[in-house]
Amino acid sequence: MDQNWIDIGHIDDIPLRGARCVKTPQGKIAVFRTADNEVFAIEDHCPHKGGPLSQGIVHGKAVTCPLHNWVISLESGRAMGADEGAVRTIPLRNIDGQLSMSLERALIAAE
Repeated sequence: MDQNWIDIGHIDDIPLRGARCVKTPQGKIAVFRTADNEVFAIEDHCPHKGGPLSQGIVHGKAVTCPLHNWVISLESGRAMGADEGAVRTIPLRNIDGQLSMSLERALIAAE
C-alpha cells in the first residue's frame, strides 16, 4: 500500500448523511458520507467563521454549517450560492468499504 494512504476505518463507521472527524498534523478533517454512500473529506472548519462542518447537515453533495448556514460543496470545498470562500479537500479512497485518506504526513489519530 502507498505510504501516503492512511487507513481511517470502514464506511459503516460513518452514519448516512453524517460525518466522522480525523485529527491530522494539518488539523481536523471531516469525513462525510452522503445518502448515496459517497464519501468526501474536507477541513472541519467553515471558511466563514470556523464553524464545525462535521456537525452540519449533509444534503446531496453539500454540508450546511451549523453556525451561519453557509453551504459548502463536499466535492470542491467551495462555498455555494452568494457566499465566497473554500476549505481544502482531502483525497479519499474507498476499496470495498475500507476508507483511506491521502495525507502529507502519516501521523493521524481518529477522534
